[in-house]
Amino acid sequence: MTISALSPPAKRMLWITLCALPLLAGGAAAYYRSWGFLPFAGGALLGTAVNAAKVFLLERTVNKLAAMESAAKAAGYARIQGLLRFLLTALALAGPAFANRWGLPIAVFWGAAAAALVYQLTVYSLKLTDKKR
Repeated sequence: MTISALSPPAKRMLWITLCALPLLAGGAAAYYRSWGFLPFAGGALLGTAVNAAKVFLLERTVNKLAAMESAAKAAGYARIQGLLRFLLTALALAGPAFANRWGLPIAVFWGAAAAALVYQLTVYSLKLTDKKR
């Protein structure tokens, strides 16, 4: 699936997610005022990549749900896809958390966690803006 094949709400989600990365990295650079912001920015990059993948998975899920005839099958499929997106986030957070034991700074985890929160904020902002339209 390409970006041009995404629906307008999914494109907006992806745009907001990608715009948050420079804001997170810039905030970390302003906080550290040195090259020490790079681990946080790397974690934010990891989290942003996971968020982009979750947008594509969500779009694919919505398209498949629209084509399903049985409500019971659709509900089960939606639950499984939600669990897969949750596990993807858990892996994106667990990797940097455990890698701290091997010498990576904990800032990598915090960058990934901040980017993971951006996805939730994107979903809520999408709900708020769609109510107004």
